[in-house]
Amino acid sequence: MNGVTLVLRALHHGEKHLARELTAVAERHRTEHEVHHVATDLARWSRTHVRRLADTGRDYGVHLGDPSGGAPAGVLSTLREKAAETVAHRPEPGLLLLRDLRELHLDAAGNSLYWEMLAQAAQAARDDELLALASACHPETLRQMRWANTMIKNLSPQVLTSL
Repeated sequence: MNGVTLVLRALHHGEKHLARELTAVAERHRTEHEVHHVATDLARWSRTHVRRLADTGRDYGVHLGDPSGGAPAGVLSTLREKAAETVAHRPEPGLLLLRDLRELHLDAAGNSLYWEMLAQAAQAARDDELLALASACHPETLRQMRWANTMIKNLSPQVLTSL
């Protein structure tokens, strides 16, 4: 297994994880409309990255699995609704949101580093297909990271001084 294969696998895993986490955060904080809608859109970006990575992996002889995976949508939707109801009754939703945003930022930062590694390897190998993939997806990952960071900056003063 070569280094590019390792990075493709790590990115595929990381983007699937980020998509799941963004979706969970959107559902958990559905009363925060901006968080809910933006996180839902950003999750869609990661799901697109997963599909593109799986397609690219096939070209390199790497099977990255079924991008949809997981439980049926109806089951997931019910679980998310119950989780959102539970969170709505907790006394510290602001702290939970800050924690969730921190985790999203860290997950996106990890993916960003892998996208950078893939781009550097693609340049060194003069692999236009890999470079095009990294060039298309990495800016969206950076945007995911910036969104989480901006939300943390905006919410931290209010949440942390009201405790």
